[in-house]
Amino acid sequence: MKEDKIIVRGARVHNLKNINVDIPKNKLVVITGLSGSGKSTLAFDTLYAEGQRRYVESLSAYARQFLERMDKPDVDSIEGLSPAIAIEQKTGSHNPRSTVGTVTEIYDYLRLLYARVGQPHCHKCGRPITSQSIDQIMDQIMGLPEGAKAMILAPLVTGQKGTHEKLFTQLTKQGFARVLVDGEIFELEAIQPLEKNKKHTISVVVDRLVIKEGVENRLADSLELALGQGEGFATVHPVGQEPILFSEHSACIRCNISYPEFTPASFSFNSPQGACPKCDGLGSTMEFDSDLLVPNPSLSLREGAVEVWANRNSVHFFEFLDALTANYGMDIYTPYKDLDPDFREVIVNGSQKPINFYFERKGQRFVYTKPYEGLIPNLSRRYRETTSPRIREEIERFMAFKPCTECNGTRLKLESRNVKVGDQAIFEVTAFSVKKALAFFLGLQLGERQAAISRRILKEINERLGFLVNVGLDYLTLNRTAATLSGGEAQRIRLATQIGSKLTGVLYVLDEPSIGLHQRDNMRLLDTLCHMRDIGNTVLVVEHDADTILAADHIIDMGPGAGMRGGEVVFSGNAEELLKDDCLTGQYLSGKKRIELPNARRTPNNGKLVINGACSNNLKNIDVEFPLSRLICVTGVSGSGKSTLVVETLYKGLAQHLYRTRIQAGEHRDIQGLHLVDKIIHIDQAPIGRTPRSNPSTYTGVFTHIRELFSKTRDSRVRGYKPGRFSFNVKGGRCEACAGDGIIKIEMHFLPDVYVACDVCGGKRYNRETLEILYKGKNITQVLEMTVNQAREFFDKIGSIRTKLQTLIDVGLGYIKMGQAATTLSGGEAQRIKLARELSKRGTGRTVYILDEPTTGLHFADIQKLLDVLNRLVDSGNTVVVIEHNLDVIKSADHLIDLGPEGGDNGGYIVGVGSPEELAAIPESFTGQFLDKILRDEKNS
Repeated sequence: MKEDKIIVRGARVHNLKNINVDIPKNKLVVITGLSGSGKSTLAFDTLYAEGQRRYVESLSAYARQFLERMDKPDVDSIEGLSPAIAIEQKTGSHNPRSTVGTVTEIYDYLRLLYARVGQPHCHKCGRPITSQSIDQIMDQIMGLPEGAKAMILAPLVTGQKGTHEKLFTQLTKQGFARVLVDGEIFELEAIQPLEKNKKHTISVVVDRLVIKEGVENRLADSLELALGQGEGFATVHPVGQEPILFSEHSACIRCNISYPEFTPASFSFNSPQGACPKCDGLGSTMEFDSDLLVPNPSLSLREGAVEVWANRNSVHFFEFLDALTANYGMDIYTPYKDLDPDFREVIVNGSQKPINFYFERKGQRFVYTKPYEGLIPNLSRRYRETTSPRIREEIERFMAFKPCTECNGTRLKLESRNVKVGDQAIFEVTAFSVKKALAFFLGLQLGERQAAISRRILKEINERLGFLVNVGLDYLTLNRTAATLSGGEAQRIRLATQIGSKLTGVLYVLDEPSIGLHQRDNMRLLDTLCHMRDIGNTVLVVEHDADTILAADHIIDMGPGAGMRGGEVVFSGNAEELLKDDCLTGQYLSGKKRIELPNARRTPNNGKLVINGACSNNLKNIDVEFPLSRLICVTGVSGSGKSTLVVETLYKGLAQHLYRTRIQAGEHRDIQGLHLVDKIIHIDQAPIGRTPRSNPSTYTGVFTHIRELFSKTRDSRVRGYKPGRFSFNVKGGRCEACAGDGIIKIEMHFLPDVYVACDVCGGKRYNRETLEILYKGKNITQVLEMTVNQAREFFDKIGSIRTKLQTLIDVGLGYIKMGQAATTLSGGEAQRIKLARELSKRGTGRTVYILDEPTTGLHFADIQKLLDVLNRLVDSGNTVVVIEHNLDVIKSADHLIDLGPEGGDNGGYIVGVGSPEELAAIPESFTGQFLDKILRDEKNS
């Protein structure tokens, strides 16, 4: 039946070879295959892109101009396509205001809950706040000094856009004469029209009076009128003092503190009504950071420990430094960290007492006395006084975001922080992990009236928290900023949000949702995907995880190779049929092929790096040893502290020592063994370039040698061509009509932009004269069109080029084109290009390589190639530290460090260390439990 399938015919996007494929609807479908075989091209660039394009095309021309224009995929036809939603594995929002709570909409429901059933408390005495009567308000006003002048105002509008002309007309008819608009008094008859798009705060002046005996009746009448106009609120503004807000609704009588009426916006840190006035709801402010001022405390003052003073080498400066240290009995050659703490405080914040400074001129010493200003006061003063953007930018290098001193990082106003539900303020609930927050709301006891009001709100909150638990994110806190989430975490949050929307009849396209997820939590994720399918959706997953593939209703295997060798459907069917099939994925899943255990574990005695007292984020003051010249895997459940230990502490700590970088390392006591390493390199899966101009040959540096080779040909020397002539990034040899892009963008109104080959160079990027230069019968464009394998044979006699190309072949990338745009490379391909660049360098054998989940996007066969490369690096004496959940990589490691036992607050401990066999013998280790099973299976087979 046609209605039961999505029928794709003639798909030719990227490397797809005019394929035909049928995808069953309302099923869990997995697309798998080698890295670069066309999985994402079929799922995202064909099916999702066409589904999204059809939706956008259904809108009016006016609406379409505000939306991203989408190209029509190169496909003959797609029938039975549902509306499509992509849940990709890109990092979350970089907006500092975006948190786990706001992204999942849980915070929206929390704001509603606290506005409707929250109990305000006095921020001074802590007592619950009660309403005030007119008599209580009058007693407080009459307590002002006799003769004090005051205005009685009725607040009418708070932070609302508009001209408010109708309001002013109404007030004039009621007999009022003056209004207070945005802090200024205006006569109603003479008021100018307000700005329509600006937010305004408006109060009407009810009365102006002098506090004295006999004014009580007039005051009572005025207050009654003000409370009536202000719907229970009145403001009394004594001249020369801050205005006092009174409320019939809520106020602390003992401390004379009134709170405004709370709305959901009162708890929003993105609204002026709820945001902390000092940090504007960010929770942090830019302050000078002593760690940035002294990035390397192991240096002395003479060696430039203070970054601001690092390049000051004048005689006068050293006289100043000598006098400062001598005054406190210190030495300029002592490492900064060993200086007396009181003296370090003086250096940073200045001295109270005068200091005898001197300078020498022509053999005479001149002494002058003054207090030392201090680094932070000096920089603060210069920052305030300067008007130069360059100087401001230079000073900002020493500033960092620190928790706001007014709201202590909670982001909210004082009043909003003191509203409680079940003895917890809203900022305290958002500091809970998802698991703890769910337990809190399930056990929440409310009064009968409050329970009736909050029933539906609590149902939504508990459901969304439950969805986050089900996708393995129970360790995240609700106030964690979205920018700090990994790609896998951000994707699973979007997945949980989509489940909450309860849509049906939708095509969901997911990109490796199991990334960053421990095997222990895989089943919960699979249950979630099956739930989305069961309510009537088609779930299309690009995945390499064996459990997910075997649990799918239908599997599509792309291949047979990668790049130009891929783009075909080599298998389409269910799991049972796949296990019997001879395709590469089927062979690995059935056990015909597998990644073998190493013959022996490396145990060289080349020393070790030791991190002492690691306590950043959730790490529990742990001491960790990294034995050198080994393949080390750091494992543990999601949120156990792996990235904090390896990337934030080890990588940044070593970078600080080796390269004197200013990046702050995670908090730790010290790192021992630093003299044993000379380089630290972090290899991630980020693109090698963000524009099509970047390609494998430019990134690895081989294109430089190729351009030099072309410039040495006889024709080039005759014409005086230099290597720059063969670059498509600079003027000279490139085609200026397309600026070396080879394509020209044609803008189309209401239709997607069309890219056409440049009609001057025909898409070749270079001008005619440059293309006349040949090497062995090929011009520079033809070289860029070669695959790496072809180029390796072509340049076989040129050692510098051959070596770099061979490393690309060694990492399994012989199929990619020399000039292939960086934007078309998968994450796994980009990572292996980076590894190839490292392999082509002359190593010292003392380098530490850091890789965070390098198996993302890699097929079983690709993982074997990755392990071969990593083992080559280790065999050269280097150390490779890998954060990984993939058991094939874990079982191949020489040394494991398992963190846990859980994620979040319950993580950050060392559960076990040692070889895979040693970790498998530790019953408390979740990684060890899965490792034990796989090691036993391999020994028995």
